[in-house]
Amino acid sequence: MTFVMDPLLYPAVTKHGRQLDFHAFSDRVAPPTFGYPPTRGGAYPGLSDRIHSTFQLLQGESLAHLSQGMLGNLLAALRHHFLCEREGAEKPEGGRACQEAEPEWREAGLYSLCERLMFGASLRTLYGTHTHTHSPGALERLRGKFSAFDAWFPLLVGGVPIRLLGRTNALRGELIGHFHPRSVQQWDDPSDFIRARTQLLNEYPLTDVEKGAHHFAILWASVGNTIPAAFWVVYHLLAYPEAFAAVKSEIQEVLGIQGEGLALDDDITITNEELDRMIYLESAVCESLRLCSAAMNVRVCQEDFQLPLNSQHSVRLRKDDIIVLYPQSMHMDPDIYPQPQVYRFDRFVSGDGRRRSDFSKKGQRLRYFLMPFGSGGSKCPGRFFARAELKQLVCVLLLYCRLELAHTHAHTHTHTPPALDTSRAGLGILPPKGDVSVRYTPIREKEKKEERERENV
Repeated sequence: MTFVMDPLLYPAVTKHGRQLDFHAFSDRVAPPTFGYPPTRGGAYPGLSDRIHSTFQLLQGESLAHLSQGMLGNLLAALRHHFLCEREGAEKPEGGRACQEAEPEWREAGLYSLCERLMFGASLRTLYGTHTHTHSPGALERLRGKFSAFDAWFPLLVGGVPIRLLGRTNALRGELIGHFHPRSVQQWDDPSDFIRARTQLLNEYPLTDVEKGAHHFAILWASVGNTIPAAFWVVYHLLAYPEAFAAVKSEIQEVLGIQGEGLALDDDITITNEELDRMIYLESAVCESLRLCSAAMNVRVCQEDFQLPLNSQHSVRLRKDDIIVLYPQSMHMDPDIYPQPQVYRFDRFVSGDGRRRSDFSKKGQRLRYFLMPFGSGGSKCPGRFFARAELKQLVCVLLLYCRLELAHTHAHTHTHTPPALDTSRAGLGILPPKGDVSVRYTPIREKEKKEERERENV
């Protein structure tokens, strides 16, 4: 295994996709992890390429539709969390507030809160809804099983046989069972992406369990890294008041929202174009991803060949050699990012208020300077959706909630950040080692309440 540490040499690796293939590596790792057979080779001709073609439905016009659904599901999840999560209470149609309630401060773990909101909203956005399996209680049980499986994910990717990992095999079977074809047929309004994948899988001689395993893999891909990323984005905003104020002000300015924020009964539409205009929010997301992403970009050499690194140097590679890019070393390089350990929400904003992309090393401008989603053939196909939903979560929380860290230092009102869980180094976003307590309550705008009272007279 050879690590390429100089980011100026990354383009030399990524442009040789034919000789240095990512999918040869992923097809060794993903099938035994999630429980489906390899898609490359003679058993399922064309399946791998056709699967990758479905990822086009996570971009363009399809992305706009997905993002609209994700925003609605985030709002529904937040409303349920505040007003409907009571013993015996039923969630109302459309997720609207079920009854008036006085503002009440709650305390919870920020990671747990982000996980609860993002897991349910992502699941419903991609797969649609089902009255029996997507009820609040069933959703919580599914989330618990997913978290338990995910805790063993690093060992599975590392090649540890699942039979040696206690109940992990049983958990995986239960999660796969949630996506059994009989269940899939009963979902209401799944995304075009899931419809296309379901139809594609039905064209091949896969068992029902293997089809369910493919869907389970997509569930993990949709939330396995997004949830910890959501935690860090929100945590950094709460820990740095200047960042919080600047981002919230920008959100309200772009969306034309006055006052402190919105009441839970207020609906909102946020287009991807509006999200693109939120430069400071984009920068804050990028900065959090820079600090917490630790994915390896792996390539497997397909043939003996000479890899040209620059005009003076080349490296002779053999078939089956493994080449690795490790962007975290670049993200923490002080030559590229001064004081790399420090969170700066505006690090990716230029002096004229535009997105900054002119980062350099040794006086040379970098083509790759931020790589939380991989590169070339290994670049995450859902990265546009992931960025959009992270920004949507921030918008929803800042517009609808008063939110603050529960425990700060008495004199400085600062907070010691949790350590990164490095047991997942190389796999994507590093979660925190421990959760962080936050206090939160819905924003209740007086004017909104008085207007409703006047309408009821």
